[in-house]
Amino acid sequence: MTFFRPEAQAALWRWREGIVGLGVALLGIWLVSGPGFLLAVPGYAFLLGGLVLIWMGIQRGRFRGAGGGAGAVQIDEGQVTYFGPLTGGMVALREMDSLVLEGAMFPPHWRLAQEGQPPLLIPVNAEGADALFDAFATLPGLKTERMLTMLKTNPHQAVLIWQRGPLHPRGALLH
Repeated sequence: MTFFRPEAQAALWRWREGIVGLGVALLGIWLVSGPGFLLAVPGYAFLLGGLVLIWMGIQRGRFRGAGGGAGAVQIDEGQVTYFGPLTGGMVALREMDSLVLEGAMFPPHWRLAQEGQPPLLIPVNAEGADALFDAFATLPGLKTERMLTMLKTNPHQAVLIWQRGPLHPRGALLH
């Protein structure tokens, strides 16, 4: 038996990191203000950790869509694979040249381009597309806030989100 409607459950699941962060931050506040000075030290650590989780949870929640779209996304060792009903393919993140949000398509699609291969089009609401947030975060120089803003505004044309620059040649190690 469930106490929540499916829509409410989906909303809570979408913002799960932020909700956990809020709980951790509240525990930190309680430890700092309550029992005694000895617990204030871990309380400040809990408070800081909770604030970081809230910030990350808000970003991830903004990226996650409703889901239920066509196809499925899988990310394994730096390789993005899309299994769609009509198309599919794979792109290695280290070899990727550009990331574009195709707003003219319904639903909007991510276009991942790699030299020597046709571009990979992934619907933003594909099953497992929320894992793309972490994959895109590894791209050098990606502006996460700009990506989230463009995703929310739902542009009606193609918007370049990221492009490999001359300072980050293909195949260069990040570490």
